[in-house]
Amino acid sequence: MIVELEQYRSKLEEQRKKLLEAGEGLHIDLIERELTELKEEMNAPGFWDNLDRSTHVNRRISALEGKMEHYNSLVSQCEDLETMMLLAEEEDDRDTALETGVMLEELSEKIEDLALETLMRGDYDNCNAVLSLHAGAGGTEAQDWTQMLYRMYTRYCERKGFKIKLLDYLDGDEAGTKSATFEVDGDNVYGYLRSEKGVHRLVRISPFDSNARRHTSFSSLDVAPLLEDEGAVEINMEDVRVDTYRSTGAGGQHVNKTDSAVRMTHMPTGIVVSCQNERSQVQNREMCMKMLRSKLLELQEREKEEKMADIKGEMKKIEWGSQIRSYVFQPYTMVKDHRTGFESGNIDDVMDGNLEGFITSYLKMQ
Repeated sequence: MIVELEQYRSKLEEQRKKLLEAGEGLHIDLIERELTELKEEMNAPGFWDNLDRSTHVNRRISALEGKMEHYNSLVSQCEDLETMMLLAEEEDDRDTALETGVMLEELSEKIEDLALETLMRGDYDNCNAVLSLHAGAGGTEAQDWTQMLYRMYTRYCERKGFKIKLLDYLDGDEAGTKSATFEVDGDNVYGYLRSEKGVHRLVRISPFDSNARRHTSFSSLDVAPLLEDEGAVEINMEDVRVDTYRSTGAGGQHVNKTDSAVRMTHMPTGIVVSCQNERSQVQNREMCMKMLRSKLLELQEREKEEKMADIKGEMKKIEWGSQIRSYVFQPYTMVKDHRTGFESGNIDDVMDGNLEGFITSYLKMQ
């Protein structure tokens, strides 16, 4: 038991160093200073007269306090573990020692997650995001692949505690999904998911081929930050064509009964967004405007500074030679990211939403 406790102490010391480095990366001292300034502003006369500013300040305070509480909680857990180790040694308590080992593993994972947050330094990494999947070359096989990717990303979001809201969905001709657009809400959603933007390639023996031949299919994922500030991007509505149509597929009482679905086309850029899953045409129109602002912002940022790590990488044609990641089901199982070189042989685990290794490798590379 003494040997085990010494190993635990050594690992705890390593985790403390990582935690201190993470705190430096998060600039805890600057967070404390900003919190003080924002709270002083909140207490100033007339603060609540400006609704936009007061809402922004409140959200900012909440976010900063959340970061501080998370960091301080991990510091406290380190101190608690050290105390438990001393008790286990003094009382020669093996059960407490074993419990310490389990808690240390859990703490290590939390510190690793915090360290990952320090890599998110983009202007929009703390934003929610809109994700759009589109089937590419491959027909029914590609549409089935798109549906599989939609499931993979919903599973990943469930793992992270993110909330998903389906905005637009188009069924495949025979099976699968032609396209799906969904909003993802949570802490640093865009910071995590921006690395997934690009073309995803599947190699497998097609269940739709009676001759059981191997097929290659493609699907693209677009990821855009969802902005709360409507003034961040100005849109001239004379440049936007708005079409309304009847929603398709399963849904509420308005689906297939009224022209509640909305599609907007930004004529100068060719950007098209659509939403059909809100309850009314007005709500669908508002969501389309949010998505259009997000995509226009992303386009502006790419044009202004292509080297920006947080918003870069143009969507390529959805076919051979343009993929960011390959998923091979046969003749062997392997998922490989072509940008970072990170790979996993556990295809089932990846398709169940375990994307942490790929996302972490990308953020570290950036």
